[in-house]
Amino acid sequence: MLPLIRTLFDIALLRKGPESVPRSGILLLMSLVLWVAAAFTFTSLIENADGGDVRRESLNFALAMACYYAVLVSTGHSERILQTLTALIGCGALMALCFTAALVSIGQLAGPMIISMLAILYLIWSMSVEGHIIARAIDRAFYIGVLIAFAIFIFQYAALNLILPKP
Repeated sequence: MLPLIRTLFDIALLRKGPESVPRSGILLLMSLVLWVAAAFTFTSLIENADGGDVRRESLNFALAMACYYAVLVSTGHSERILQTLTALIGCGALMALCFTAALVSIGQLAGPMIISMLAILYLIWSMSVEGHIIARAIDRAFYIGVLIAFAIFIFQYAALNLILPKP
């Protein structure tokens, strides 16, 4: 598990791409377990998270994976699905755990403005990492990957608010 986490950190720091992850269903499963642990940790430690947030996050996750799957298939890179999804899920989980740790440690001392800035920085970095992963997976330039990640983010936001509107 440690080599996988080290590789995922390198991908999240834009040093490596999804091709560095071996093709393995077991690694994909390990990334999914890491994602569930990250979601559980966030929901447990952040006081205003509830069951509705878990449903929304799970749907958001499924939408994103379906979109990235569609991008890989439509660009003719179906052979990279396992590696790319493993990298996307694993990096997302590690980044979510780091973000949760930052919120828990800094949240007590910082005001809402600092927390909002942290959230925006996390979102920007997350889209950069997703863009990096998809760009490497489909052999395109970094900015193309970021544009794809941004388009998927907008689609997720619209679909999520349509399917599960917030009260």
